[in-house]
Amino acid sequence: MAKVKTAFYCQNCGTSFSKWQGQCTSCNNWNTIVEELVQKTDKKSWNNSGSTIKKVAKPTKVSEIKTSQEVRLKTTSKEFNRVLGGGLVPGSLILLGGEPGIGKSTLLLQLALRLPFKTLYVSGEESMQQIKMRAERITRNSDLCYILTETKTQNIFKQIETIIPDIVVIDSIQTLHTDYVESSAGSISQIRECTSELIKFAKETATPVLLIGHITKDGHIAGPKILEHMVDTVLQFEGDRNHVYRILRSLKNRFGSTHEIGIFEMLSNGLREVANPSKILISENNEQLSGNAVAVSLEGMRTLLVEIQALVSTAVYGTPQRSATGYNAKRLNMLLAVLEKRAGFRLGAKDVFLNITGGISVDDPAIDLAVVAAIMSSNEDITLDKNTCLTGEVGLSGEIRPVNKIDQRISEAEKLGFSKILLSKHNKVSLKNTTIQLVFVTKIEDVVSELLG
Repeated sequence: MAKVKTAFYCQNCGTSFSKWQGQCTSCNNWNTIVEELVQKTDKKSWNNSGSTIKKVAKPTKVSEIKTSQEVRLKTTSKEFNRVLGGGLVPGSLILLGGEPGIGKSTLLLQLALRLPFKTLYVSGEESMQQIKMRAERITRNSDLCYILTETKTQNIFKQIETIIPDIVVIDSIQTLHTDYVESSAGSISQIRECTSELIKFAKETATPVLLIGHITKDGHIAGPKILEHMVDTVLQFEGDRNHVYRILRSLKNRFGSTHEIGIFEMLSNGLREVANPSKILISENNEQLSGNAVAVSLEGMRTLLVEIQALVSTAVYGTPQRSATGYNAKRLNMLLAVLEKRAGFRLGAKDVFLNITGGISVDDPAIDLAVVAAIMSSNEDITLDKNTCLTGEVGLSGEIRPVNKIDQRISEAEKLGFSKILLSKHNKVSLKNTTIQLVFVTKIEDVVSELLG
């Protein structure tokens, strides 16, 4: 019997060490190094052919390399295609991460059931009966989707050889284990080895493989950081479990842009695509209420109109409260200081609460102007015109700074029926024959006089 070998691996970055130490010298994290078994058996190819014939790579001039347009497999989900850059690339490995219960398994199961290709859905977390119950809620039965409950990669590849699927879905990579590594499932070495086998299978057979990955409490995908480097695409599924909307965004994409996002609505029968999210994120309430303003935001390459709600009230206790939902609290404090210094609003002894409707988080600085307008409206208890929207970044000296893709923002606001938009005077608008009224402002004082008279 061969001697059992062990090595020490950092659970955060995957760096190996010959002995244990308290701090990882690669990522500088403490107490992340653990001992794992690394004894391997004689390793063969994923298809157990054991072939020793290998193609020798030769250097080639750049001018002599022939290129061809990648043929993508279109899925039935337009939002999923948008994020991937047009569809699934044959031989690509896609990693989907997200919080527990956010809908990762539902998204990929729904995709597998509706694909017009033969799909193998491998689950290491649920039984066939559980998957069947969820599948019945999502869609009608599919004759092209096969379900396999297995965690051993060698058994999975045997079934793949039998079925020969067009697409493989793995739920999840942390539950898989291989015979070539003698350590528990979910360990650094197991995740790395299983991913390597799946990459080799995907590249040799030109079969797209979709992996679901767990995340840590810090929001990073569990396992070694090298996992994200090995795969071709990393997708993040975001959202609040208390709200129905989910955002699918690309953190890495070797075959397309990372600026696109997909928006879904979680319903009892699965995820529904949201083609026009601006109509949903803006309330249809016809009552005139103070503290509401509409911002023209940009998420990736997609224009969104979001409603900003603010509440300003006298502080009951000694220290005023500052609370923001879906918005950076530090930036809120900065804007409050600008309002007090440049516009003369006395907000130092008042509570300020801010909320972005729909349960989404926005990082675009272009919503600063709408945040300021909502706070002013609530403080003065004056209702803003519901046909007016705003876009612009607010600087520390009270100036209104220009934002990018202003023509795209104006077109979206006009399409949704807004009659007026406030924007920075320094923005260069090239749109012609637009029906929306453009109001240019340079300072925070201009915004006050325009909205509050």
